[in-house]
Amino acid sequence: MDAFFAAVEELDDPSLRGRPVVVGGAGRRGVVATANYVARRYGVRSAMPGHEARRRCPEAVFVPARMERYAEVSALVMEVFSRFSPLVQPLSLDEAFVDLTGTERLFGPSDVVARRIAREVQEATGLTCSVGLGTSRLVAKIASDLQKPAGLVVVPPGSEPGFLAPLEVGRIPGVGPQAQARLAEVGIRRIGQLLTADRGSLERAVGRQAEGLLRMALGIDERPVVADRERSSLGAERTFEHDIRGEREVERRLWPLAQEVARGLRARSSRAGGVRLKLKYADFRQVTRERRLPEGLCDAASLLAAALELARGVELEQPIRLVGLTAIALRDESEAGTQAPLLDLGRGPDRARSERLERALDAIEARFGGAVVARGAASAAGRNPYGSADEE
Repeated sequence: MDAFFAAVEELDDPSLRGRPVVVGGAGRRGVVATANYVARRYGVRSAMPGHEARRRCPEAVFVPARMERYAEVSALVMEVFSRFSPLVQPLSLDEAFVDLTGTERLFGPSDVVARRIAREVQEATGLTCSVGLGTSRLVAKIASDLQKPAGLVVVPPGSEPGFLAPLEVGRIPGVGPQAQARLAEVGIRRIGQLLTADRGSLERAVGRQAEGLLRMALGIDERPVVADRERSSLGAERTFEHDIRGEREVERRLWPLAQEVARGLRARSSRAGGVRLKLKYADFRQVTRERRLPEGLCDAASLLAAALELARGVELEQPIRLVGLTAIALRDESEAGTQAPLLDLGRGPDRARSERLERALDAIEARFGGAVVARGAASAAGRNPYGSADEE
């Protein structure tokens, strides 16, 4: 998909079209999730610190990420892919491999199908995608990035080495800045130069990667496309502009993450079979803890309770820069079972009541749009852990 998160924001808010749009935090520790093509002309890129994006493009419109909305649109995209092949392997919300082997008698030549897929994605979502067609995952992946947005690059069988030769070695997935620098030291900057380089120099530059890079330079990639219709996890995390510490602050920051994840689960008719907590400290140390649950959860209050149990087993008094919550071991609602609630929240409504309440809020939002009404922390926890309503 082309600048997927930003494109969804422009779809939902047409006033953003033609303006530089950055999805992600603009604060001191915010990170760019993606930027539209207008913002990219200013040098704004994914994973760039938000303050740097603001410096490069002061007129950019910063919008917070809405992962549950992107997941909804992603499901439509993946459904289109599945019309053309049972072998669809999502890499992320906005990217997937589709194996068209053997589908010619049903749909025609692969290049015709590639154009049809792009057209049907646009019809289903209002968004554009770029397609790479090749004889391997490697070639298709590289081709898909070359003519964005709304591009189609076809690499006929047998033409792979010539197609790859003039491209920078950084186009090969996994060849990052450090590997590029080592290869440049021995005179290798283009993929084709891998095939003509002195083998000893290549091995000194990248070690055991040398053989693999030579195969990639020929377009050889024998990895199959593996169907993966079931997403195994769904999470959210936040990096804070100022470090936090203590159970009270961690709980406060976990609550909106629990709501975001729970909405995403309900949108997919899924339940969490477990919960994972992630903390990153100010010194960049990171800890993760997880637990499996004998019942499936899809309400924020229960996810919060499970995450807090995990949080109580780790250090919370050291400065914390990031908190994340992930629902793991996802399963369809029809398979989740109807066991009695595992977690005794102790401070509020039981899980069934909590779930009913949150589904009612989903229905209100679906009808009226936006966050017209939201569940407060007090109603989930049975108390207000953050002080008065005015303070919150």
